[in-house]
Amino acid sequence: MKLFHAPTSPYVRKVLIAARELALADRLEHVTVTAMPQAPAREIAPHNPLMKIPTLVRDDGTSLYDSIVICEYLDALGGGALFPPAGEPRWRALRLNALADGMMDASVLLRYETVMRPEAMRWQPWIDGQFAKVDGALDEAEREAATFPAAFDIGQIALVCALGYLDFRYASRPWRPGRPQLERWFAQRCERESVRATAPVG
Repeated sequence: MKLFHAPTSPYVRKVLIAARELALADRLEHVTVTAMPQAPAREIAPHNPLMKIPTLVRDDGTSLYDSIVICEYLDALGGGALFPPAGEPRWRALRLNALADGMMDASVLLRYETVMRPEAMRWQPWIDGQFAKVDGALDEAEREAATFPAAFDIGQIALVCALGYLDFRYASRPWRPGRPQLERWFAQRCERESVRATAPVG
């Protein structure tokens, strides 16, 4: 299988962690691309008309895209360890995934706005609004962290990626102060091989 990816993408990292947790990492061929709003990765277009990462091309040539879809496909291949079965645990994992993905969405948009957009065109109220989403999601995760299940499910994987991206891109705006439960949980999860091996660099 081919995985179109960028090494610093938190969405790609979610797929890479899932693959390692499921012992499927050696089945993925990494195809590195540069994908930005102003310069989409056109080499992905035959497989994903949105030209976004991650995109997975399966062995039969068909493709899957959006990280949650790819992760669920890998989970099906790997025995179903990351997505709880139907019932309250599944809804809880998917809800946490949505919270973390929303945090990543806002964080990546902030990166585009504050680094790639010319300074004269940046809109501070919009920036403040995105940071408000990030802070709200962090506060909710702090409230829930002490009750997270022991299993490293898709929701927790997504949250690790969201927090790791904040550390990577926004170290000057630390998220840990005032969130001791979340800090403790994150430190524990960062001890996992899958998390250590996929940490963004650059």
